[in-house]
Amino acid sequence: MPSPLPLLRAMRPHQWVKNGFVLAPLIFARQLTDPTSLVAAALAFAGFCAVASAIYLINDIADIERDRRHPSKRLRPIASGALSRRGALLAAAALLPLGVGLAKLASDGTATVVLVYAGVNLAYSLRLKHIALLDVFIIALGFLLRVVAGALSVGAGISPWLLICTFFVALFMAFGKRRAELEELGEGALDHRQALGAYNLAFLDKALGALMAMTVMSYALYTIDRDVIARLGTDALVLTVPLVLFGVLRYLYQVHRGEGGSPTLLVLRDRVLQVTVLLYLVATTLAIYTGWRLGLKGSDVDF
Repeated sequence: MPSPLPLLRAMRPHQWVKNGFVLAPLIFARQLTDPTSLVAAALAFAGFCAVASAIYLINDIADIERDRRHPSKRLRPIASGALSRRGALLAAAALLPLGVGLAKLASDGTATVVLVYAGVNLAYSLRLKHIALLDVFIIALGFLLRVVAGALSVGAGISPWLLICTFFVALFMAFGKRRAELEELGEGALDHRQALGAYNLAFLDKALGALMAMTVMSYALYTIDRDVIARLGTDALVLTVPLVLFGVLRYLYQVHRGEGGSPTLLVLRDRVLQVTVLLYLVATTLAIYTGWRLGLKGSDVDF
């Protein structure tokens, strides 16, 4: 059996923060106070955590030689030799069915989405991450699948605007990660990841600017959509738009300071981003669960 501490590090539990997207439908479907929905969403979240960790282990086995040449990734348990490839493979083989099984307890649809996520990310780890543009689109698809799985687990519908916004913000973070990697690795970028050779800072900056605008605009349109207002019982979500704008600007600011190599670690370390996310969650929850109405023109629908 592999040693537990190196194995836990290799599973990257800090990356489980990404699976918080699974819980978004629980909040926006107004089911946060329903015990059955809470359990189902928690099972979906746990399923994604197990499967994602399995994928990370497989990814690190496939990338062991590249990681050993990377200034920071060479310290990863598998690349450094703290965890054997055989031990990592055995753990991945156990985590994959565990994750799918947990998701199936939430719903059959959730399990199907988790299986799709696993298949797509296995292909990403073994080959597709080396194809420029396709690499970031697959990352964004992973976030989209998390939201869909969360909705299926609680039996909720999803606004198209929310799906579009999720996809844009995931692309935004993925391009930010690529920019940080390109700046950190410099001329050695191609040795680490083939796709990085196809990118340059000018292109990535244009993509980040466009995606930032599309993220904020799609979220703003979501908050003022009449169907969304009618379903949620509030038109006050529009007040959270400045928080979303500030959050994406803060992320972009940190990327340009060389801090975006891992969006997850950035969120876990940046107090300003943490406060912004917390304020957003509090404001959104209060608006949805108190039915706060601003009475904005055009939002006069029956609740």
